[in-house]
Amino acid sequence: MANIAAEMFVGRERFATLLLMRLTETVILWISEDQSFWDDIEEGPRPLGPLGLQQFYLDMKFVVCFASNGRYLSRNLQRIVNEIITKAMSAFSATGMDPYRDLPEDEWFNEICQDAMERLSGKPKEINGERELSSPTASVSAQSISSIIALINADLFIASPVGIPFIFVFSHF
Repeated sequence: MANIAAEMFVGRERFATLLLMRLTETVILWISEDQSFWDDIEEGPRPLGPLGLQQFYLDMKFVVCFASNGRYLSRNLQRIVNEIITKAMSAFSATGMDPYRDLPEDEWFNEICQDAMERLSGKPKEINGERELSSPTASVSAQSISSIIALINADLFIASPVGIPFIFVFSHF
C-alpha cells in the first residue's frame, strides 16, 4: 500500500506518509469506538479467551510495528492502540482470568511482528549473522499457534483492501 501511495504521489512523499498515517489512525479509531465489537468481546456468548486475547494483542502490536516500519506511526495511533489493548485486557479480566498470566512477554510479540514484517518485505531473517534461506519459519516457534496465525496474518495483509491483518477483529463483524 505504501508503494502504491508513493507512486501516486511522486514528489509528495510527505503527503503520502500523512495519508497513510491518517488512514491507519482512522481504522484503529473505528475499532476502538465500535460499541457492538466491544459488546461482543465483553458480554458476547463467547467471551475473549486466552488465545483470543493473545491474538488480539498481537494484531495491535503488529499495527504499531507496521506503522513504525512505514514511518507513519503517530503518537495518536500509539495512544489509541494502547487504549484498545488496555480495554481488551480489562474485558478479559472481567471473566475472572489474569491477562498477565496468559500473555507472553512483550519481547515475544515484538519478535513475531518483526518476523512478519521481514516476510512482507521479502527479506529473510538473519540468524547468527547469516540469512536463513531454506525456511520461511525458521525463526518462529512451530509450537506456537499464535506464531502460525501471525504468519497467516502477514500473508493476508498483502490481500487486505485496507492493509491491516485483523483476522481476529474482522471475524467479529
